[in-house]
Amino acid sequence: MLRATLSSLLARKLRLILSALAVVLGVMFVSGSFVLTDTLTRSFDDLFRGIYATVDVQVGPAGQGGASMDDNDLAVKTIPAATLDKVRAVPGVASATGEVGADGARVIGANGKIVSTFGPPSFGEAWTGTNELVQLREGRGPTADNEIAINADLAKRAELKVGDQVGVLTREPKQTFTLVGIVGYSGGRDTLGGSQSVLFTEPVAQKLMLGETGVYTGISVQAADGTTPEALRDAIAAALGPEYSAKTGTELGAESSAAFKSVLDIFNNVLLGFAGVALFVGAFLILNTFSIIVAQRTRELALMRAVGASRRQMIGSVITEAVVIGLLASVLGLAAGFGVGRLMAALFASSGAGGLALASVGLPAAAVISAFAVGLIVTMVAAVLPALRASRIPPIAALQEVATPDRPLTKLTVSGAVIGVAGAVTLGLGLTGRFGDNTLWGVLGGGLAIFLGVALITPWISRPVVAGLGRLTGRWLPGMLGRRNAGRNPRRTGITAAALMIGVALVTTCGVILTSAKASFTEAVEDTVHADIYIGADQTGPIPPTFDARVLSQAAQVPGVAQVLGTWDDDGAIVDGEKSDLTAVHNAAALRPILGLTATAGSIDTLGEGQVLVDEATAASRQLTIGSTVDITTTRGTEKTYTVAGIYPSSDWSYLRGFVLPESARTGFAVPQARSAFIALTPGVTVAETLPKVRALLADSPEVDAVDRATMIENETSEVDTLLNMVQILLSLAILIAALGIINTLALSVLERTRELGLLRAVGLGRLHTTAMVTVEALVITVFGALLGMGVGIGLGYAAVQAFKDNGFSTFSLPWSQLGTYVVAATVVGIVAGLLASIRAARINVLAAIAHE
Repeated sequence: MLRATLSSLLARKLRLILSALAVVLGVMFVSGSFVLTDTLTRSFDDLFRGIYATVDVQVGPAGQGGASMDDNDLAVKTIPAATLDKVRAVPGVASATGEVGADGARVIGANGKIVSTFGPPSFGEAWTGTNELVQLREGRGPTADNEIAINADLAKRAELKVGDQVGVLTREPKQTFTLVGIVGYSGGRDTLGGSQSVLFTEPVAQKLMLGETGVYTGISVQAADGTTPEALRDAIAAALGPEYSAKTGTELGAESSAAFKSVLDIFNNVLLGFAGVALFVGAFLILNTFSIIVAQRTRELALMRAVGASRRQMIGSVITEAVVIGLLASVLGLAAGFGVGRLMAALFASSGAGGLALASVGLPAAAVISAFAVGLIVTMVAAVLPALRASRIPPIAALQEVATPDRPLTKLTVSGAVIGVAGAVTLGLGLTGRFGDNTLWGVLGGGLAIFLGVALITPWISRPVVAGLGRLTGRWLPGMLGRRNAGRNPRRTGITAAALMIGVALVTTCGVILTSAKASFTEAVEDTVHADIYIGADQTGPIPPTFDARVLSQAAQVPGVAQVLGTWDDDGAIVDGEKSDLTAVHNAAALRPILGLTATAGSIDTLGEGQVLVDEATAASRQLTIGSTVDITTTRGTEKTYTVAGIYPSSDWSYLRGFVLPESARTGFAVPQARSAFIALTPGVTVAETLPKVRALLADSPEVDAVDRATMIENETSEVDTLLNMVQILLSLAILIAALGIINTLALSVLERTRELGLLRAVGLGRLHTTAMVTVEALVITVFGALLGMGVGIGLGYAAVQAFKDNGFSTFSLPWSQLGTYVVAATVVGIVAGLLASIRAARINVLAAIAHE
């Protein structure tokens, strides 16, 4: 039986290749994800070991482990200079150097624009000289307050050279420095992990990056001869007490690697999620392929039954084929995944982290295990139903000319309806938070059940829909034949279309949710924001784009400007012992006319010193009323008690952040520069004549721009389109597998109908008409799958929008342009799949086909 199975498998090599290709792509995605994250993890391990190789012990504020920042990148904790003297006095210390370093130093390049890192930090640091890690490439270190040095990667990106005048934005307004040096790092690196470094003199770095002089963000300690780093760490910890932490360079390297690995784990899980979708779609392809194979081999399998093969052997025969295909796909998918993972890691190192040296080639055990586990399990599970069907073929079928007829769809349809309803209920409970900590699993389980349910009822739906789509070809003979071919086996058509439905449904769901969010935000802004000009920019990194606060008063003097409302944000503040967001405002009297803000209690028209406004939700959760007092500590440590003077309505799309303070509070914020401004014009004054005058005030603030309200809304929602594009790219593999499934189904269907095609050719159907017939069949299936997917996606998206109504989703909106694109794409896929599958049908030998068994 085994020999017969392997002989049958080798006799159908094309079928084997097409069947394995879907699993190969899915396994490639899974194994590639593990190879990518493993390579990057080991590469960053090497990077952090190198960074801390010159450090025996590093001292930092308690809870930071020597790093310069806590959970919020803007909240920099500092160490007083007196602590440095204490460390130097500890026995076993050879030298101790105070370090200043914080994210937020942005260099203006030769083109007048900010040099962006697209992820890695932009450090502002104090120059402490060269060492085993830091090396001078050109010039010297800064010695005067108006001098800086930068790393070589930043010099290349900014097109700067020694002697240039360089504008630098920090937590203070733009200042101009003379570039006196360019530094590199050991190993010939121009940067450490893609980060930018601007090196100031110590007092300048303290003032610009920390807001005060005489403080440090860390202390780097070298041990005296005969003292181990561990012993020195313990001695320093005992001398400084619990307010500080002391850790060895080895510990810091391991902690930094672990922190980065946690980010990579999230990224890996996202990739694996999309790989799971691709494999789920691939399972439909395998199921359909084996179903067609079993149907084509009815007489062959029946003869085996007739000569004594048992049902168990029949099941084993089909499962054996699945195991062979799964093993082959796993090996090829693992090899492809290894290559793809390494390629992606190289692209990451070259574009996003210029100083990252990739670790040596390696194949993690997780990639190997997952490749074979996924490849085998998916293939075998998909082959179970066809295997059971093969075991039920009666021996008498060997004597029949035609295979056994297709079974009724009643049980399949009822089962699908039950599973679909159960999935909808589960999804609804998950979206409304009824599962508590298991909400994610509830949503995923509900969504999976809905897809399974719809896939099961797809054969029943396919009959009327396919017939309707086919009628668009009118009485054209190839079109009529193609339509009837697509409708003659609803199970096959349904499964093929269901594979495409899943990918399209997921993309459509994301599109509906994101488009509805975009429409809800636009509606909220148009209803509440009455500014004509907006100053600001989207935040793309840990440091928000800011501008000099003096622009606010200058803008108020521009002819035609009626009112100006400026805002500052602070994310690391503490209010009554709880971490909270703060907003400070310039000209609180403009809150009502510009932002449409109203008071639900107290007054919001004035905001005196010592007064605070709070939104309804925060007031309710903290039991605050008019006259209540709150103790607020800003990120920079300024402490003050404020009295609640007004309560305003809560909104998920508000430009205000919980507690609203007067402008004077901004001096204690992590970034005391203005974050945004809203400008209302005098009636009769146009934006066109005023906007250039306002933009002229931002000459020293290249991070932000002044735009009209329509452009502001467009800029604010542009990230939605970017996110949707990313989802479409990641789901494109699932859609590609679905397209392969259509090609595979049609190719096997052509083999199954060899004799029929020969008869059609014999009675006059030409090659061109044969090609058209198969193409129409493919086109009907793909358009049906796309329409079904859009219908399911719109339903899921609507359910999500309704569930998120309390989170600001006030408008349900459809992405019409994208839906149209999906229909066009499905049409193209159908035409291409039909043309590829019709090559054999068009070249068929008429006489041989008529005699085909």
